[in-house]
Amino acid sequence: MLEIRRAQPAEALILLSLIDALAAYEKLEPPDEGARQRLVRDIFGDKPRLDAWLAFVDGTPAGYALVLETYSSFLALPTLYLEDIFVKTEFRGQGAGAGLFKEMVAEADRRGCGRMEWVVLDWNRLALDFYAKYGSQHLSDWQTMRLTREDFGRILG
Repeated sequence: MLEIRRAQPAEALILLSLIDALAAYEKLEPPDEGARQRLVRDIFGDKPRLDAWLAFVDGTPAGYALVLETYSSFLALPTLYLEDIFVKTEFRGQGAGAGLFKEMVAEADRRGCGRMEWVVLDWNRLALDFYAKYGSQHLSDWQTMRLTREDFGRILG
């Protein structure tokens, strides 16, 4: 049985373990202790910055999604930004990814968003094919740009 629902504060460790699993999948360092504390605060604290959903397959944590809102000045509507969506390898093909994705689309609709956006690593063919099956559009005319915290200090002097 598949269950998709908003994560609760008591499930913070479950969510963090799934974030660690995503880091392992992408061959990245998982969040350190300080980052873990900030994640819990920013999801479950007094002033949440993002929202988390969990997917369970037969009661076992299988995946998660993190979302936040941005805003389109041209649409004059919010955009639901999908920061993370991940399903553990052993649960793929059981509907957890589709369930999470469809729930995020439903959340964008409930919030009155004009669109939903996310980024995908160019090597992740499985994810690219997954999103293509839903008719998502690859925006080749927009390039993702980034500054890091270290850059802030350099720029601000």
